[in-house]
Amino acid sequence: MSDNKHRVSRRQFLNYTLTGVGGFMAAGMLMPMVRFALDPVLKGEAGGEMVAVAQVKDITTEPKRFDFKVKVKDAWYESEEPRSAWVYKDDKGEIVALSPVCKHLGCTVNWNGDKEHPNQFFCPCHYGRYEKDGTNVPGTPPIHPLDRYELKVKDGTLYLGKAKPRGEA
Repeated sequence: MSDNKHRVSRRQFLNYTLTGVGGFMAAGMLMPMVRFALDPVLKGEAGGEMVAVAQVKDITTEPKRFDFKVKVKDAWYESEEPRSAWVYKDDKGEIVALSPVCKHLGCTVNWNGDKEHPNQFFCPCHYGRYEKDGTNVPGTPPIHPLDRYELKVKDGTLYLGKAKPRGEA
């Protein structure tokens, strides 16, 4: 056999080397873009979990504030975010869980916070008021009712999920 059949010229060697290096560089640049595009599709929905908040025996007809924490994942950072809910039993004995976030500017509402208007939720930022069921009082700044938490009761424990908007007044 002759040595010419198995020899690679300088031009071929450089061509193969540059093509290989360029391919690796292109793959290195494209891989994060492909993963960024496909990751949300392949990932399950986060934050849909219910969190234990209170014992049903502790819930009365008077709204009571319960504080709890939910696990939040932001990219690679996981943390616990504090939340709260106003929870009470309505006239039918059903449990109601309302978000304390005012729909006007996002301040925190309090139950019986205004002496002039008892038995209402009151927002001290701009004097917004809500009825006990979370509907906004006409003529006050909020134009939407308070959000309601998804809830379930299991083994005497109240679990809350996401707060859902209830629409316009």
